[in-house]
Amino acid sequence: MKHLLSAADLSRDDALQIMDTAAQMHDVQRREVKKLPVLRGRTVVNLFFEDSTRTRSSFEIAGKWLSADVINVSAKGSSVSKGESLRDTVMTVAAMGVDALVIRHHASGAPQQVTDWVDAIVVNAGDGTHEHPTQALLDAYTMQARLGDLAGKHVGIVGDLTHSRVVRSNLLLLRTLGAEVTLVAPPTLMPSGIADWSAVEGFSYSYDFDEVLPKLDAAMMLRVQKERMTGGFFPTPREYTVGYGLTRDRLRALPEHAVICHPGPMNRGLEITADAADEARSLVLDQVSAGVAVRMSVLYHLLGGEA
Repeated sequence: MKHLLSAADLSRDDALQIMDTAAQMHDVQRREVKKLPVLRGRTVVNLFFEDSTRTRSSFEIAGKWLSADVINVSAKGSSVSKGESLRDTVMTVAAMGVDALVIRHHASGAPQQVTDWVDAIVVNAGDGTHEHPTQALLDAYTMQARLGDLAGKHVGIVGDLTHSRVVRSNLLLLRTLGAEVTLVAPPTLMPSGIADWSAVEGFSYSYDFDEVLPKLDAAMMLRVQKERMTGGFFPTPREYTVGYGLTRDRLRALPEHAVICHPGPMNRGLEITADAADEARSLVLDQVSAGVAVRMSVLYHLLGGEA
């Protein structure tokens, strides 16, 4: 594995190996001195053309804790804001002798395109509405830590599926790991061609959250991405919450062993209430913590270890 561009790049063994290594990296986070020398002398550039807090910070911490030299470049304040193209930007950065580019871009497929232009390792940190493979890895890692082997577990991914890059990566990886997946959304936020897609990939979908909820081992709530919406996808925020939010009443229908996930940032009171976000079964903060460990593992396997 030269790059990590899609969850489809990962076999079951690849994913389990990354998660096993992440468990070891997680132990580093609990040490007083959080440093490993494995990427000493390597240079990682985080190229973020969209705003990010969790992903960019966790990649930066991951690289530094592995002793790599980490440089952050954002579109604001770079030559991109002066009109420089993506190709010229990445080729300029790569010409400085960097070893890896971690890229977030608003255009789907941008990281894949970058691999044609540079020799550096490329990690997709989110491209448009396409994919976010390291998010899927940390979600699976977090759920596995609580639920055990995900084979046969039932995961519901609920919310704004049309505008989400998380849903595709999670769906691909969870199916690779043997989980049963059900996508849940109102008709206006369900991806087009869902029937054909579900038949090919082997997952189910539903417009009725209440019917699916009691059957789940994990409920993954997705953010309503208002910034990507140009029309009226639902009448009012309250009506969305009534139909598809994880509310106090729905918590009672969720099986006691089931866990709650959210890739963040959360719209509290819209797709998830405070009761659900702060519940004992909520893994939201566990996901944030796992993000550093998983991204340490990804960088290690691509740059320092055997992929």
